Amino acid sequence: MRGLGTRTVLYQQHVASSLGLYNNDFISIDILHEKGPITAGELSKLTGLTTGSVTALIDRLEKNGYVRRENDPNDRRKVIIVPLYENKEEVSSTYLPLHASMIDLASSYSEEELELITQFLGKASAVLDEQIHRLSSNARNKTSS
Repeated sequence: MRGLGTRTVLYQQHVASSLGLYNNDFISIDILHEKGPITAGELSKLTGLTTGSVTALIDRLEKNGYVRRENDPNDRRKVIIVPLYENKEEVSSTYLPLHASMIDLASSYSEEELELITQFLGKASAVLDEQIHRLSSNARNKTSS
């Protein structure tokens, strides 16, 4: 799992670089892809970046057409960050070879095996989310001490 995690991070860094983005910018794009439109404050919490850093990050992403800001319909004081990158050709073409290779890999397994793999990956993701929360809580406690 650790090796897969390392390769995933390295792959993501290479994708970010190929798109002319900083890695934190690209991680934020992936978070928005998974979570959907969220506030800058929520993005700050999820990335561990300061609100000032997130503001600069959103400025860069908006300038390059990856996101847009919208007023929150429920709270005029808040701004929601809306992902736009799904329609960007360079993003889809960058992921297409990986997607095709993963489809080929998945086709070598039976339906039952794929169900087990999917279940394992879902549970592994939950474990990682718990560990991220634990580490971010520890970091906050050290900062406030």
